[in-house]
Amino acid sequence: MLKRSRILLAALVVLVIAAAVALLWWRQGSAPAHPADTVAASKPEDAAQLQTAFAGVLAQYRQIIVLLADEKKQSEVERGYANAVARALFHEKLAASDALSSRLANIVAANQLGAVEKLLDYVESDPALFDADRLAFRELLRDLQAEVSKLGSLPAVKLHKRISDDLDGLAEIEKNYEREISQIFSRFESRAIVLKRERWDDYLAKLAKLYNRAQILKEHAMVVPYSPEKLAELDKLQRDNQSEGVGKGLPPKTLVLTFDDGPHGRYTEEIEAILQQYGVPAIFFQVGRNLGTIEGNQPKLGMHYRVARKLAADGFTLANHSYSHAQLNKTTGDALKAEVTNADALLKQVDGGRSSLFRFPYGAHSKEALQLLEDARLQSMMWNIDSLDWADPVPSSIADRVLRSVDAEGRGIVLFHDIHERTVKALPMVLDRLMAEGYQFAGWDGEKLALPKGKAKADAGAAVTTGYNQSWAVIIGIDEYSKWPRLQYAVRDAQALRDTLTSKFGFAPERVITLTNAEATRNGILSVFHDKLAHAAMQKNDRVLVFFAGHGATRKLSSGRDLGYIVPVDADPEKLATDGISMSEMQNIAESLPAKHALFIMDSCYSGLALTRGGNNYLRENAKRIGRQMLTAGGADQLVADGGPEGHSVFTWTLLQALGGKGDLNGDGYITATELAAYIAPAVSGVSQQTPAFGSLPGSQGGEFVFELPVETEFLSAGTNQLSGDAIALNNKLDAAAPAATTPTIAAPVASAPAAVVPDLQGKDRTIKAGPVIALSSRQLAQRANDRGLLAYREKQYAEAEEAFTEALKLRPDFALAANNLGYVFYKQEKFAEAARWFEKTIQLDASRAVAHLNLGDALAQAGEKKRAVQSFRTYLELAPNGAAAAHAREMIDKL
Repeated sequence: MLKRSRILLAALVVLVIAAAVALLWWRQGSAPAHPADTVAASKPEDAAQLQTAFAGVLAQYRQIIVLLADEKKQSEVERGYANAVARALFHEKLAASDALSSRLANIVAANQLGAVEKLLDYVESDPALFDADRLAFRELLRDLQAEVSKLGSLPAVKLHKRISDDLDGLAEIEKNYEREISQIFSRFESRAIVLKRERWDDYLAKLAKLYNRAQILKEHAMVVPYSPEKLAELDKLQRDNQSEGVGKGLPPKTLVLTFDDGPHGRYTEEIEAILQQYGVPAIFFQVGRNLGTIEGNQPKLGMHYRVARKLAADGFTLANHSYSHAQLNKTTGDALKAEVTNADALLKQVDGGRSSLFRFPYGAHSKEALQLLEDARLQSMMWNIDSLDWADPVPSSIADRVLRSVDAEGRGIVLFHDIHERTVKALPMVLDRLMAEGYQFAGWDGEKLALPKGKAKADAGAAVTTGYNQSWAVIIGIDEYSKWPRLQYAVRDAQALRDTLTSKFGFAPERVITLTNAEATRNGILSVFHDKLAHAAMQKNDRVLVFFAGHGATRKLSSGRDLGYIVPVDADPEKLATDGISMSEMQNIAESLPAKHALFIMDSCYSGLALTRGGNNYLRENAKRIGRQMLTAGGADQLVADGGPEGHSVFTWTLLQALGGKGDLNGDGYITATELAAYIAPAVSGVSQQTPAFGSLPGSQGGEFVFELPVETEFLSAGTNQLSGDAIALNNKLDAAAPAATTPTIAAPVASAPAAVVPDLQGKDRTIKAGPVIALSSRQLAQRANDRGLLAYREKQYAEAEEAFTEALKLRPDFALAANNLGYVFYKQEKFAEAARWFEKTIQLDASRAVAHLNLGDALAQAGEKKRAVQSFRTYLELAPNGAAAAHAREMIDKL
C-alpha cells in the first residue's frame, strides 16, 4: 500500500507540472510537444532495429539451453564441446545485453518512449515467443525500469508501471522453472536472478525444432569428432582388409624393399649401389644412435650421418627406427617418447624431408606407443616377408627364403637389414629373379606407397594400385571439315580433355599427342598409332587413352553388316571406305598396342563393331589382365548434341564431370572405365537423344582402364571457380538420370557401385557394375568427404558442401583444409561471424596457410571488425607478398 500511495502521489505531482507547462506553452501560442513528437525530432532509435537486437539476445539464450540440456545423454567429449560454446555464447549474451542496456538508456534519456513501448509490445505479445523465452529479457527490463524511473513525466510514470507489471508477470512464470533453469545457468557468473519455468520438457521440444545442438557448435567452429574407439575400429577394418601396413594391400607382383638398423659405415653404401644398379627404390629405417647423439636436448650428428644424407640425396626414403632399438612394448612414459623424438630430431638434421614412417624394433608395440605415433603424426610400417638375414649366415639361403615367401604372398613389404655383408650378397640374387618375373617395386612418395618417380614422370604421384608405369593419350578434335558439315565444339572438347589428363591425372604433356583440324588427316591419325606410338618405347605396364571428337558414320556392307567409321578432316563422303578409318582398323590398332590397358572414347556416333560385355573386376586383380575398352557417344545416325555448357558437346561435358569425381560411383577414389560408362551412358541418354554404348574390344582379357582421382588440396577462397547457372542446371539433370553414387561412411566403410544398363554397339542392353571397394581408413574417408564438399561447392550446393566438410572434420579434427572450406561455405551464405570462427580455427591448425588469413580478413571486414581485418590482411601479405590476392589485401587495408 505504501508503494502504491507513493506512486499515486508522484503521478499527481507530474500531472500538476504537466498542466503548468501546457498553460505556459498555450500562452506563448504553441502547444506542448507529445512524447512521440519529441522522439521524431531527436532521430528516434528504430524500433525494428531494437527488436532485432532483442531477438539476438533471445537466440543466444535459446542456444545455451539447447547446448546444455540433457547433458546425461551426451558423451564426455560432447559435453566438453557444448560447455565451451555455451560459455562463449553466455559471455556474448552479456556483452550484447550491456550494449542493449546502454542503447535503452540513451533512448529513455532522449525521452523516446514510443520506441520503448513498441519494444514492450514485442516482449509481451509477439506470437513467435514462448513463455519461457521472455525470461531472457528480465535483466534488460530491470535496467530499463531503472532508467525510466529517472523521468518524472506522466508517460514515463505509465511506462514504469507497465514494466513493473511485466516483471511481476515474469515472476509468476518462473515459479516452476527453478530446477531446470538453474541447471543451465547456475554454472555461469550470471547477474540475473535464478529463473524458473513449468513444463520444461515442452519448451525444450519447441526449441529443438528451432535449433540443433550440432549446428550451434558448428557455427562456433566446433565439430564433435567421432569417438576414438569408432575411428580405431574403422582403421582396424581397413588394415584387416587392405593391410597396407604390412604390404598385403599392394597390387599383385608389387614389392617394397625396406632395410633396418642402419646406417652402416660400409654395407649401407654397398646396398645403395646395388639398388641404383637395378633401378629399385627402397626405404631405410634408421636407428637414431647410428646417426648421432642428443646432448642437452640438441641433436649432434655422428660419423655415419653422411651415409644417410647420401641416401636421401639419391632419392631413397629415410624413416624412424627408434633411437636405441629398444623393445618399445616394454618402454613407457618419457623414455618411450625419447626413443621416438630423439631419432626424429636426428633425422631432421640429416634430411628435412624425412618420411613420416616409423618401424617398431622387433615389431613390438603397445597401445601407448601407437598413441604416441599418432600424436607425433607418424605412421607405423611393418612387413609380411622376413628375410631373416639377421639370423641366417648363408646368402643363398637368405635369397631362397625371400623368393619362396614372395611366391607364397605374391606382394608385400620385404624386411632386410643393411648391417650385414650376407645381405649385400643375397640382394642381387633376389632382384635378378624378381625382375625376371615381372615384379614391380614401389617406394614412398611422402604420402603413400607409389611407383618410383624416376620411372614415370607422368605418374609420379599415382598410387601403385593402378599398376601403371607410363600414361599415353591420343587426342583428336575436328571442327573445320572441308567436305562435311562444320562442327562447333569438337576442338574445344579435345583441348579440355587434354588439359584434364595433364593437370588432374598426371599424364605427361610430351606423351599426350594432340591432332586438331588440318592435322587430323587420315594419314596423320594412322601415323600416330603406327609410327609415333610404335617408336615411343611404350611398355606392357603402360596405359593409353584415345579420344576422338568429330564426325562418325555408318555404312552397310554387301553382307548386310553395318560398319562404323570415324571421319578424318580430309575424308570425302563419297569415298568413306578409303578415306575414313573403320572400326575394324581401330580394333587392329587396339590389339597392336603393347600397353596393358587402352580406352577409346569416341564423341561421334556410329555402330558396326560388336563389343563384348564390360569387365567387372576388382582393382587388385586388374593388373593381371589386358584391357581394351571403348565408350561411344551414341548409336548409328544419331546426332551429337553440341549444346553443352562452356562450349562442349553434351557427351564430352558429361565425360569431364565424370572425371571430375562424379564417375567414382563406389567412392573409393578410383574411376574405372566401367564406372565411367555407368555414369555417362544413362546421364547422356537422359538429357539428349543419344544412347552411348560401352564394351570391351575383342582380345581384351577383362582388364579395366583406371583413373586415380587426385587428392583435392584447394583451400576455398574468392578465387575458387564455380560453375555457371547453365552448367549447374545441366549437371542437376545429368545426376538425376545417372545412377546415384554410393558413399562410404564410418557406419558402412565398404561400398559397392550401383548398376547401370548400357547398350553395346549392337543395341543389346547390358548391365554393368564396378566391383566393391575395400575398407577405407578414417583419413581416407575424411579426404573423400572433403572432395565431395568441393564438388558440391562448385555447383553452389551449399547445404551438401557443409555436410561433407563437417563429415571430414568428424573423421579428422585436425583437417585444416576442411576447416577452411567449411568456413568459406558459411562465408558464401553471408554468415560472416561463423565463417571467421572457422578461419581462425584453420589458422590454429595451420598458421602458415596464407589463404586462411586472407579469408579471415574478408570475413572480419564483412562483420564490421575493421582492426582485426586489417591485421589479417597484413599477415596474409607477410606470408604471400606476391600472392594472387596481394592487390586485394592492400586495397582492403587502405579502405579499412
